[in-house]
Amino acid sequence: MPLELSISEPAQFLRQLFDIAVRRAQPAMAMESHLPGLPTGRTLVLGAGKAAGAMAHGLEKAWPVDAPLSGVVVTRYGHVPPQHRNAAASRIEIVEAAHPVPDEAGEAAAQRMLALTAGLSQDDLVICLISGGGSSLLTLPAEGLTLADKQRINQQLLASGATIHEMNTLRKHLSRIKGGRLAAACHPARVVTLAISDVPGDDLAVIASGPTVPDASTCADALEVIHRYRIDVPSSVMRDLERGTLETPKPGSALFAGHSTHMIATPRQSLEAAADAARAAGLNACVLSDEIEGESRDIGRMHAALARAVANDQGAFQRPCVLLSGGETAVTLTRLPEGAKPGRGGRAGEFCLGLAEGLQAQAGVWGLAADTDGIDGVEDNAGALVTPDTVARGKAAGLSLADHIARHDAYAYFQAIGDLVVTGPTHTNVNDFRAVLIL
Repeated sequence: MPLELSISEPAQFLRQLFDIAVRRAQPAMAMESHLPGLPTGRTLVLGAGKAAGAMAHGLEKAWPVDAPLSGVVVTRYGHVPPQHRNAAASRIEIVEAAHPVPDEAGEAAAQRMLALTAGLSQDDLVICLISGGGSSLLTLPAEGLTLADKQRINQQLLASGATIHEMNTLRKHLSRIKGGRLAAACHPARVVTLAISDVPGDDLAVIASGPTVPDASTCADALEVIHRYRIDVPSSVMRDLERGTLETPKPGSALFAGHSTHMIATPRQSLEAAADAARAAGLNACVLSDEIEGESRDIGRMHAALARAVANDQGAFQRPCVLLSGGETAVTLTRLPEGAKPGRGGRAGEFCLGLAEGLQAQAGVWGLAADTDGIDGVEDNAGALVTPDTVARGKAAGLSLADHIARHDAYAYFQAIGDLVVTGPTHTNVNDFRAVLIL
């Protein structure tokens, strides 16, 4: 039965739209229609990402029970689907590792995957399950780097304000498994990649740092990211980048001959599903874009400006309406004043702080921003909710919106007023979901 939505409870309505978007991105929705035929040899499954566990579970259910199937995928701690944990037996092993900063478990998983590719023949099939988060979960440092080096570099990138494209350009060149190297290790077997996109533009070379597809970026591009964001890397690695010895496999390489890729879920599909539901409830719905990037709080202020115009009958959209958007924004951490307490929160919460500030308590406007994987940054919430009285309730609780914005402390602000959005792991990941309702 289709879900009946009502705008009589705006906060609940926005949460339902988010749930619809997440449901559209579940691997089981499209997995079976993209599965390849059985090979004459064996079938090996490898994968990484926040959705990798659910993808593996869906693949195993759809694969013939009498056909050979084995493999290993790695997902974030706590993201193994309950139904897989409770299964009596499984042909695909799901292991867990850390995200967003890699750990020893992720390194061990990457080593196991490369080891499993040894001895593959042209009669064999490798199905790679790739989703967002794989860059951190599938970590295998390049020669001259240690895991501690990768952890430190990753932390610098996360705090730098670099785009996901820039981050993954560097990550690919500092890895022995990303940037097409996993697919290269599978040669001469046929590789079929099934992916869930969490990046603007759905570029497979960027999702999880593209372990199974050619990489058009270069060592020179990686050096540019290092210089632009002042990332500290070992001098020996800098020399290797300058010499081009850490170059990745490029488009046109015979290593990728016969390989195929399929996108089974994308941000646009989830946003359109939410838009269709909103229209069925009698609202105008507009998907602004699924590729919005920039500073999270600035993007929040931009959405607020659009919403205020609509609320005052001056915008391009007619109320009642909902404005939807996706993409991957950034939070650039700045030096705090002496004695200031560091904040907690991720991109979605930071967007909501900017939205609340920009709305200026505009009547008739509500907003929700949440990460479709259920985790905003490293916290236990997916995001937060903004209402017409968000700032007033914050003041009543003794909170300063400006202070929380300055310290990037969205979590504490929305926790104090009871407006965190908490879902737990969703077992998928098509990145940020944002909805602004104007009545």
